[in-house]
Amino acid sequence: MSYLEYAVKSVPSGPRKLLYLNWPLLLLVCTVAGAGFLMLYSVAGGSFTPWAEPQMERFALGFVLMIGVAMVPIWFWRNMSVVAYVVSIVLLISVEFFGTVGMGAQRWIDLGFMRLQPSELMKITMVMLLAAYYDWLPAKRTSHPFYVLLPLVIILLPTFLVLTQPDLGTAILLVAAGGAILFLAGVHWLYFAVVIGAGVGLVVAVFKSRGTDWQLLKDYQYRRIDTFLDPSTDPLGAGYHITQSKIALGSGGLTGRGFMQGTQSRLNFLPEKHTDFIFTTLAEEFGFVGAVSLLVIYVLIIAFCLVTALSSKDRYSSLLTMGIAVTFFLFFAVNMSMVMGLAPVVGVPLPMVSYGGTAMLVLLGAFGLVQSAHIHRPR
Repeated sequence: MSYLEYAVKSVPSGPRKLLYLNWPLLLLVCTVAGAGFLMLYSVAGGSFTPWAEPQMERFALGFVLMIGVAMVPIWFWRNMSVVAYVVSIVLLISVEFFGTVGMGAQRWIDLGFMRLQPSELMKITMVMLLAAYYDWLPAKRTSHPFYVLLPLVIILLPTFLVLTQPDLGTAILLVAAGGAILFLAGVHWLYFAVVIGAGVGLVVAVFKSRGTDWQLLKDYQYRRIDTFLDPSTDPLGAGYHITQSKIALGSGGLTGRGFMQGTQSRLNFLPEKHTDFIFTTLAEEFGFVGAVSLLVIYVLIIAFCLVTALSSKDRYSSLLTMGIAVTFFLFFAVNMSMVMGLAPVVGVPLPMVSYGGTAMLVLLGAFGLVQSAHIHRPR
């Protein structure tokens, strides 16, 4: 009996699949989403509009999507990896021609009932394709220069398209997640040493190019770097966001000011309080205890993803699940670092807590893939 025949016969079928869901992971995801609803209700001054109610509707839709994806065998998603990636590339290109502009960037496609951000979809479809590629590639060829070239193209093509929007934060996440997949697949460490060296050179070039005809970043991106290095240089301008964020974080203390008692958010000192900086609102209202509790839940979500990856018998499921776990980690690690002043402000939302439709749906779809790998692994 082949491995595929064994896998097909050893997994549950029909409604019995629901019994094989990774229920702890499902409950943790719902807990984080519930915390997000609570915070969006708070920042709106005790109202479900304009943020909490739409977010709850999107979560309901995303939850159905997650369960639907989970019920489909994981080998179907493996076969669909190329299609999903190509569709994401087409959508990214479409943004250049039909995209809507918001906050100085052209990142969305208006579908009427929602605004789709293709770069969010690319974070997962890229991981799907890389996992499928290394599942197909024999292990002995993993580090061969010829076979490393295609994964680099898979990573750098969407990164370039995202940078033109411009969206530096998502571009960084794509490169980091793609590099993690290559490392997990077993690509030789010398490749990473070369990339790190090139990265250092790029950072030097970025600073050297400032104010020249070949300037590599936008002016506002340079201002973000200046703000990161010294927010006090412009506390009422470019440094305003991070200054107010630090005030909110510090004022929460150990247990916080109390639900809906945060002065920074209630008095509108904190900008983007419902999206990128919602973590500071949570920390102000629930203090160190609330912030650490959310972080613990995030870590537990990653732990359950890794358990599924380690228990998977096929390379695709393992790499896909670990790739999703890494992507999820990058989401909250970059956001939390950003609002605490440990990283430049790059516009990365806090997963399933920040207001946003595409990010919520994509993440829930990604956890549906994790659940599919968990349900359909041989027993």
